[in-house]
Amino acid sequence: MQFEKRDSPVGTVAVVTILTNRIEDTCDFLDVLASGASDALVLKVEHLNPAFFDLKTGIAGDMLQKVSTYGKRLLIVGDFDDVESEALRDFIRESNRTGRGVFSNSLETGIAALR
Repeated sequence: MQFEKRDSPVGTVAVVTILTNRIEDTCDFLDVLASGASDALVLKVEHLNPAFFDLKTGIAGDMLQKVSTYGKRLLIVGDFDDVESEALRDFIRESNRTGRGVFSNSLETGIAALR
């Protein structure tokens, strides 16, 4: 995984620039979080394995749980307006409400929503 660091109102944000699309790589972000290299991690939808958005796999829940455990934040940037799954829409809405895991259409709006 490669990332670039940016300063933001919530601290240092690591914006992932390269991440392969394997399920195993989806959790590589833990190295960034555990190392203290950033306060928040930004992933783009296209960098995530599609299984992430199938809540039955548990990947999304595991990632957000680990983010919470490390006291960090996660921003996922992409188009979520046409999500068909009611469960996924609810998951996104609840995540956005807490501000620890934010799903946003833009990087700037998402960073502003992190708490």
